[in-house]
Amino acid sequence: MAIEALVSFAVERLGDKLMQEATFLKGVRDQVEKLRKDLKAMQCFLEEADKKQEEDVRVRNWVSEIREAVYDGEDIIDMFILNAEAVRRNCFLKRVFKKLMNLYGVGKKIEAIQLSLRDISNRREELGIKNIGEGRSRSAQNQMLQDLRRSSPHAEEHVVGLEKEADELVEQLIRGGDQRRRVISLVGMGGIGKTTLAKKVYNHTQVLKHFPDCRAWAYVSQDCRPRDVYMQIIKQLVFTSTKDQQVLETEEKLTEHELGDFLHEHLKKKRYLVVLDDVWSPADWSCLAKVSSNDPDCLGNVFPDGVKGSRLLLTTRCKDVALHADARSIPQEMQILSEQDSWNLFSGKAFLDHVDADRYPPDLVQLGREMVDKCNGLPLAIVVLGGLLSRNKSHTEWRKVHDNINAYLAKEGSQTGVMTVLNLSYIDLPSYLKPCFLHLSLFPKDYVISTRKLFLLWIAEGFVLSEQAGQQSMKDTAEVYLNELINRNLIRVVRMSVNARVVECRVHDLVRELAIRKAKEQNFFGIHDIPYPLSPSIGSSKCRRQSIIYYDIERYASVEHSSSTPYLRSLMFFNLGHETCRVSQLDFVAKCFKVLRVLDLEGVGVESLPCMIGKLIHLRYLGLRHTGLKLLPPSIGNLRNLQTLDTNNLKQVPNVIWKIQNMRYLYIEGQEDDIPLQIDTLENLQVLSGITFNQWIQNYSSRLTCLWKLKLEGRCELVEGVEFSKSIAKLSGLKSLYIKASDESSIPSLAMDSCLYLSKLDIKGHMQKLSETFQFPSNLSQLTLDACKLDSDPMPILEKLPKLLTLRLRAESYLGMEMHVSRNGFPQLKVLQLFELSEMIKLSIEKGAMPWLMQLQCSLSTRIFGIDKLPNLMEVKLMISMFSLFSLRALMNFQIHAWHWDNS
Repeated sequence: MAIEALVSFAVERLGDKLMQEATFLKGVRDQVEKLRKDLKAMQCFLEEADKKQEEDVRVRNWVSEIREAVYDGEDIIDMFILNAEAVRRNCFLKRVFKKLMNLYGVGKKIEAIQLSLRDISNRREELGIKNIGEGRSRSAQNQMLQDLRRSSPHAEEHVVGLEKEADELVEQLIRGGDQRRRVISLVGMGGIGKTTLAKKVYNHTQVLKHFPDCRAWAYVSQDCRPRDVYMQIIKQLVFTSTKDQQVLETEEKLTEHELGDFLHEHLKKKRYLVVLDDVWSPADWSCLAKVSSNDPDCLGNVFPDGVKGSRLLLTTRCKDVALHADARSIPQEMQILSEQDSWNLFSGKAFLDHVDADRYPPDLVQLGREMVDKCNGLPLAIVVLGGLLSRNKSHTEWRKVHDNINAYLAKEGSQTGVMTVLNLSYIDLPSYLKPCFLHLSLFPKDYVISTRKLFLLWIAEGFVLSEQAGQQSMKDTAEVYLNELINRNLIRVVRMSVNARVVECRVHDLVRELAIRKAKEQNFFGIHDIPYPLSPSIGSSKCRRQSIIYYDIERYASVEHSSSTPYLRSLMFFNLGHETCRVSQLDFVAKCFKVLRVLDLEGVGVESLPCMIGKLIHLRYLGLRHTGLKLLPPSIGNLRNLQTLDTNNLKQVPNVIWKIQNMRYLYIEGQEDDIPLQIDTLENLQVLSGITFNQWIQNYSSRLTCLWKLKLEGRCELVEGVEFSKSIAKLSGLKSLYIKASDESSIPSLAMDSCLYLSKLDIKGHMQKLSETFQFPSNLSQLTLDACKLDSDPMPILEKLPKLLTLRLRAESYLGMEMHVSRNGFPQLKVLQLFELSEMIKLSIEKGAMPWLMQLQCSLSTRIFGIDKLPNLMEVKLMISMFSLFSLRALMNFQIHAWHWDNS
């Protein structure tokens, strides 16, 4: 990971240990505090070192030395705490002797690390590494890379699969309807074809006619230099003949600001088109446009905002750039090529013609299609691969490339190879995002990643620092990190929630390959896939993480690991659909990986969890979901640093959870036995999911001051409504509540109007009716009712909720035939979803109701009256048995007139 981030994590962890492990570190507290201060002092120049290591092998080795020293320091302190815990259990005399020996040894080791760090720090000046704020110079290698990637506006001959996108873009440039200056952005990952599409449009016949004498193309790059960009534009717009050369020489002597003013004066009376290719950050755009930081509404003064229909076209990898440049324009996000377009692009490059595939050698066609499939629709990879194979059409050569495709894509074209281009996105990441990106390498190819799980793993790994989180929760900060990676096109969204939050994501194969390469360079992780017999020598002894993707986990358990990776911090297992993926013995985990922080066994069949698991006192994350495990050993209460326990369908949860004072995220859904469970000692608890009603009511909820998400389930007929409502009302920070009653019981009447921060409420279970006594919180923005079996129309009560944005009524939530929304009802509602209300045949909407509704979803058999009175409706989905029949989408200015749906 980024060395700056690594040291920041180490500084925070050492600070945490000094507070949380004060008893055990008492004898070496001064040495640990001094080590922490030494590391903190190094942070001022590590950002510069992180950037320089990409181009200078000496700096890379120097950074590696720091990384090893930090790892050594963590290992020594973690092992000391572990040994101190073991010594505590011995008899008095043996305990005193061992403690003295342990303190002496640890003190000497920490001093050795401090000396090593001082020596490393002293050598930084000879490597040209400056402190933050001392300025940076552009390296020769970076300059060479920028020169090689410098784009020109000349159109490419063989462009595949961009016809529709080009037509839409041309429409925005020449028509659009808005005569003000607009900024249109092409957004996408490196190598996806942004520049290619921009060239195609720039040279389009209609664009040439619309902008006949005022077009310019400028390449920006990571090393954004406004003066160079202005000169590129000026040379194309102003100085076009030899007689202008003398004037040009004069202009080249102007300052950056003078050039900007000159360009503004030249453009302000013209209709112009300027392409800015490869803009990397919002700050770069602001610098180029000279946008005032004090006036966010200022459009800038270099590119004037006239009324002649001028346009700027940006290409960028970062969506934030597009939104910053022009919040009124919707960025055009580039998509990967389809399977057919990918093959067409490849065949045109590899076979140098465009004849039918039947005319190609069948053996090469088969190999070619398999290689194209591995490019996963990324045009740059396909072009590089096709160009490489066009040189030699022998089966042997194609087979060689086929079997080592990632290596060829990485090196082909040297500075312009696929990995080099993608690596620019990694280099551009801020230090706090680099470890999060590298962590994605642990997941299998094409794996759909749950964002809930990803956030918890990042927190357990220490990637989300408390000082960065500030006032918001660490989980919210992790979500910000994820969205940044998505906006930089390093992560692809798979599924979003109804309130537009990312629920599932995945990584493009080649981006994952980049993450793997970087992770291996930095000892970030070791074994990733195990298709071959295991060896204890696999992986470095300094390896911090292992990801096991294989069905025969018993074989992995049988290998001796204690000497190969003794300081492993994370161990993740993945079961990719193999029924035989089971492990009967997990003792090896506690024996071999004593300082483990993350253990994830989700989806792996586990017969039992050994008592030895309680010895992993550094464990922060324990994932046991979908393992078939029924019982947890009581020793789990010894895991005092555990932050996340993620399990489900246990027979019972041992009543020892109350001992784990650092617990923040507790998932225990589907308990079979409803036995007492104390949790009111967990003052740091933020998420509690799966506790039963009876367990909950026996705890003092007022002590759970940090709890913001609660899911209750089970039988609730013995729970008294007033008492239950009071226990919920005591949760002053509660934002999300999910109540799930068993089939045999009914939801009690609730009064939650005192829950001021509750914004999300899910209720599943029999309610019979919504009475006025069922008081909803005033700030509720999302409500879901499921299986409530209401016999009277709930709308008269629900439509009065002033801040409700999303309402979902699921199967059997309402048993009546009609619903009516009255005038002024649901003043802020944006999404209304009615799922499988089998008896309902009519929905009536009065004029003035739901003025902001944007999405309506209901059964095809439901007749809707008044749909023409919804001015902002953009999407209507009609459902048959939960499968979408069709979707009607409208643009912002689209009007929907008198739709009347009838299944007769």
